Amino acid sequence: MKLFIDTANPAAIKDMMELGVLDGVTTNPTLVSRENRPFMEVMLEIAKLVEGRPVNIELVTEGVDNMVKEAKEYAQLADNFVMKVPMSKDGLVVVNRLAVEGIQTNVTLTFSPAQALLASKAGANYVSPFVGRLDDISHYGMELVGQIVNIFDNYAIDTEVIVASIRNPLHVLEAAMMGADIATIPPKVVEQLTEHPLTHIGIEKFKEDYKKIPKK
Repeated sequence: MKLFIDTANPAAIKDMMELGVLDGVTTNPTLVSRENRPFMEVMLEIAKLVEGRPVNIELVTEGVDNMVKEAKEYAQLADNFVMKVPMSKDGLVVVNRLAVEGIQTNVTLTFSPAQALLASKAGANYVSPFVGRLDDISHYGMELVGQIVNIFDNYAIDTEVIVASIRNPLHVLEAAMMGADIATIPPKVVEQLTEHPLTHIGIEKFKEDYKKIPKK
């Protein structure tokens, strides 16, 4: 399973790159707004920072023609931009048109297996089920991931499943066990994944025991 980081903060991206586990980046307008810098300035810095790895950039215009135009403009600025297209009837049209142009897309805000299936048929490279938001309204978000993975496996669909809106390490573990292609993880959860109380206890024990070893 590939690991993306869900942030627009270059420092957080660099931290995950240093771990040697970063496969890509997802962003959205909310994340970019936290940087208090111009939108495209941030996005281009990220694209250059992780050159060769996908960087998901949100389309924010309305209407099919405007979204297609926006996507084409972004595609000219960085060859690793993936266009995030919100799931809707218009969004599917946009995805279909961009697929013909060879521009990669990620259909976001996906909350049902039927939506994911339609996105794949339209030509999406990625589809993003938002598990945390389903959990927030008392639905088991990871069940959706399992359903999508199962459908895609049934028909050898190439669209990759990005588990999004991840809130905790358990979401990452379940995504891997279900066979999702990608988990996109907030920096806080990346940090949590590196830690375990028994690891810390073991390290401290080894340090104390090392001090007991005779120097000569």
